Amino acid sequence: MSEPIATPGFDILGIGCCALDEILQVPSWPAADGKVQVTGRQRRLGGLTGASLLAAARLGARCAYAGCLGLDAASEFAAAHLAREGIDVSHAPRLPEAGVVQSTIVIGEDSGSRNIFFSVEGRIGAHALLPSEEVIRAAKVLFLDHLGMEGNLRAATIARGAGIPIVADLEDESHPLFPDVLEAVDHLVLCAEMAQRLTGFAEPSRAARALWRESRQAVIVTCGAEGCWCVTARGAEPRHYPAFAVRAVDTSGCGDVFHGGYAAALARGLPAHERIRFASAAAAVKAAHAELTGIEDVRALMESQPFSP
Repeated sequence: MSEPIATPGFDILGIGCCALDEILQVPSWPAADGKVQVTGRQRRLGGLTGASLLAAARLGARCAYAGCLGLDAASEFAAAHLAREGIDVSHAPRLPEAGVVQSTIVIGEDSGSRNIFFSVEGRIGAHALLPSEEVIRAAKVLFLDHLGMEGNLRAATIARGAGIPIVADLEDESHPLFPDVLEAVDHLVLCAEMAQRLTGFAEPSRAARALWRESRQAVIVTCGAEGCWCVTARGAEPRHYPAFAVRAVDTSGCGDVFHGGYAAALARGLPAHERIRFASAAAAVKAAHAELTGIEDVRALMESQPFSP
């Protein structure tokens, strides 16, 4: 019998969705039925998992993407963009019925805020049977979102059985398997709106406490410019981490960057408070520069604004 081919290890394996984002910049949002001239236009890779992996890779993590991709132009764009950033796409199933999320994002330059218009068609996100157990077990961290829930649950079960931590970006609780996937996630990072929907608590600290389980390592509720609330131990009071003070020029994708920064720090073995500070700084750099410029700018921002508990 021949020896099995060794699977190279990854810091982070992502199995959720990618997106093709069309970005439009306008001076400000017009009134209803008004017109405004577009001042900038670009195309970039997005998606809950895709954008998080991009951030993690730019922060030094070895990443692989194993969610479904189609054979269409949007999927080709996503695969090529991931590969250019050094992300392994060899384990991503390529299926004629699959695709990526397609989004139009309009950014108001006066505030840096954005609105997102998206469509989901075809098979998106995690595959129900792929990647192999060997590939999943080769990761230090598994990253998933809410698309492809059968595959998410399978991969999460394998990861938990192997002691691999799971970071998730969940924005839709409508799938019947959502409760099972939610329980499997041990590093739960949710926006305040999603946390409120799941718990009924508008106050982020109360929502974080309500989402805590003995099986979890961290529950983080992000609140944009208001920072985030975190619970990391049984009986511990939720802890507030303020956001870094920057002048935002583009807040689109900051949540994805936070997730990617957190996963990268987790793969490096950093303690909870350092993971959260690192992720917060990465999101702030993205907001201030319109893109994540790299780990040196993140470190510089952290040094310039030290945290006092």
